Amino acid sequence: MMESENETSKPMPLEGIRVIEFGTFHAGPGASAILGDLGAEVVKIEEAEGDPMRSWKEVGGIRFTMGDGEGFPFQFTNRNKQGIWLDIKKEKGREIFHRLIRVGDVFLTNLRKSTKKSLGIDYETLCKVNPRIIHASVSGFGQEGHLSDLGAFDPMGQARSGMMFSTGSDHPRLVHLAVLDQTASIALSQAILTALFVRERRGVGQAVHISLYGTALWMQYAGLMITGCLYRNSVPEDRRMYSPLRNYFCCRDGKWIIGTHHPEQKYWPLLCEATGQTELLHDPRFADISRVVEDRPLLVDRFDRVFATKTRSEWIPILRAKGLMFGPVQQMEDVLTDPQALSNGYVVEFDHRSVGRVKIPGYPVQFSASSAGTRSSAPATPTPRAIGRRLRSPPTAEARGPTKHCRTSRCGPTGSSADPSPIPSRCWCRSSSARFRQIPSGRGPSGTTARGKRSSDVPTTQSCDT
Repeated sequence: MMESENETSKPMPLEGIRVIEFGTFHAGPGASAILGDLGAEVVKIEEAEGDPMRSWKEVGGIRFTMGDGEGFPFQFTNRNKQGIWLDIKKEKGREIFHRLIRVGDVFLTNLRKSTKKSLGIDYETLCKVNPRIIHASVSGFGQEGHLSDLGAFDPMGQARSGMMFSTGSDHPRLVHLAVLDQTASIALSQAILTALFVRERRGVGQAVHISLYGTALWMQYAGLMITGCLYRNSVPEDRRMYSPLRNYFCCRDGKWIIGTHHPEQKYWPLLCEATGQTELLHDPRFADISRVVEDRPLLVDRFDRVFATKTRSEWIPILRAKGLMFGPVQQMEDVLTDPQALSNGYVVEFDHRSVGRVKIPGYPVQFSASSAGTRSSAPATPTPRAIGRRLRSPPTAEARGPTKHCRTSRCGPTGSSADPSPIPSRCWCRSSSARFRQIPSGRGPSGTTARGKRSSDVPTTQSCDT
């Protein structure tokens, strides 16, 4: 990540927060990646076969692989994480897993309800291990009802929610790419932060849950409200049925431009003046442009011809000089070099462990006193040699030395969630040396802090699958 010296000197908002993830694909794991952007330490648990997203290398005939053979989607979803291969069905694996939970702040999973119960990773089980744990989960259709244990991918949420008919087409169309997966991850990260805030105020953990279906309905708030009031199921697909003030046009150079104006009556004279169509202001058919319906196709056809007379770079300053909100309709490749995206850090350069320097989406929120963003590549495929190495246990009472009161109200005599007791001058719950810095995963990122400093070595555990 390219950051200024001033940026790297800022602390990250979630430094000291520990996230344990046991999930696959994107909805859910995407949330822990966001928490990692904010500085949380994230440990991704995988079973022997690994996250299926590691092998997801093709969509719609387009292949996308990194230098190590893994696909881009896995890299995006699992940035900022360290990996461990753990078999929690076995006693030793469960023991290590519970150690992680005891010193963790957040546990995140997107496994089915029945699977969580059978593996003992449901909230009811884990809150007995750590009452302060935030248990975050994602499902396809919610925790209640006859579909509560049904698995789902992004398109199923789009389909059931009506989103595939929200494009205005008379036949269903998918909204690409993984829009529900990413939105659910964003919403879940917000829910987790809220739960952490509640814990700070009240001292209790809790479960938070989101579903793809619920996310899809939430995203369509306006459309569902309109449908509920007007009993209309879709919006028109034909752009000729929209006002020229809320439409998009192809310019002389083949590039598109879009305008979004409301109230339309206010901006109609300005559009006519900017485009040299002032005679339309005297046409009684367009006296109230907001109410024009039957003549809109004729009007849009006329502006199609007008916008085709100049290039997009010529039109934009002309329109903006009149205070009109017109801007470019960009292709994906345009976004990667967009000065506005680059200047705000929405697109950043990143040194990936296998392919070198690449451009990636940056964390879109800016803090005045904190830094945020991608810090490390996704973990490499875990190997048996990497299993269970370097897990840190809470220090014993004998090892603690001089004591003082812990202000966080989370550390007891053995680093557990008990009443505050005398503890060392470096509290287990906040000490940087108590973080999961050294849980390597084969060729994955080494144990480094957000500022590139290596943490101290820690005791070695036994193999996780024994």
